[in-house]
Amino acid sequence: MIDRKTAWARLAARITNEIVVATYSSATDWIATVDRPLNYFSFGAMGLASSHGLGLALARPERRVLVLDGDGSLLMNLGTLVTIGAVAPKNFTHIVARNETYEANGGHPIPGRTAHFAGLAREAGIAKSYRIDTLDAFEALIPALLHEDGPIFVELIIAQGVLSPRSYKDMYRKERRVAFRQALQDG
Repeated sequence: MIDRKTAWARLAARITNEIVVATYSSATDWIATVDRPLNYFSFGAMGLASSHGLGLALARPERRVLVLDGDGSLLMNLGTLVTIGAVAPKNFTHIVARNETYEANGGHPIPGRTAHFAGLAREAGIAKSYRIDTLDAFEALIPALLHEDGPIFVELIIAQGVLSPRSYKDMYRKERRVAFRQALQDG
């Protein structure tokens, strides 16, 4: 299994001007790894990171949008996979960190723990769907995640870990929102 923080660090080392939409545990680990103006956080809206990311991808087709999601979060909005498959944004990459728990809510097991999200995504019309269970395989896939036409979906098999510190007040502070808007305008 993969350590999510290590995977996000490897991804962060390769990003440039991509929009990164992250939620819950993925978001707290992402902001601990790289705090940048083009980070968009989706807290308090479990399941909607993929919908927020899809909206940004459709509105800004010139920019790559990466969604860092969790398996528990995606379960709250599985229908988004069908929508993503139908509109097929070329600039969209959806990475789901799978540890079979609602990690941010105490580590309770998710239902349907045998479901394969990459298979669900593929059946929903996302042809480029991968199930990755080693850090080396994830790192090898990063160039494609950043540069190939999408949509791309990755089910990243991770270990449940210690959560990074979480501060909703910091994530939603006005200066962060202003910086995000300015970074979008700057192109």
